[in-house]
Amino acid sequence: PLRVLLLRQRPTPDAALIAALAARLHGCCASVLQGALLVPVPSWKRAGNPLPLLLARALVAASSGRARLAPQLLQRSRPTLGQHHLSRSLRARNLHNAFTAQACVDQPARPLWLVDDILTTGATACSAAQALQTAGHAVQGLLALARTPRAAPR
Repeated sequence: PLRVLLLRQRPTPDAALIAALAARLHGCCASVLQGALLVPVPSWKRAGNPLPLLLARALVAASSGRARLAPQLLQRSRPTLGQHHLSRSLRARNLHNAFTAQACVDQPARPLWLVDDILTTGATACSAAQALQTAGHAVQGLLALARTPRAAPR
């Protein structure tokens, strides 16, 4: 149900709903967000999914500034196919080297969390994390609000 709600939010997000969901997510992970950088997963489309950035901003607000927003650290390096029709292996191939990251200037690197709205296979998160780690960032994991259920075996 939460996945469906989020998909409906993508065209016209409700800021109050996103803030409430972020507050709930923050309640689950406040201890790991102390001093962390939050990096929303960027879309390559001009009018792409706004929810990762909105969610990351709302998480920073919920943390009372203890976490910091760092959207500039991660960019798409090339366009990719839409993922909705691709299998797990094709998604991974589609997103291979799809991101670039700015080099880490913090020594030691600050903990960093990727932020996305929905996790499906993890291909996007893995590709983004790889780019950030290659640039020297200390990626701790992914914060997401929903997960796409695995398809039943045929």
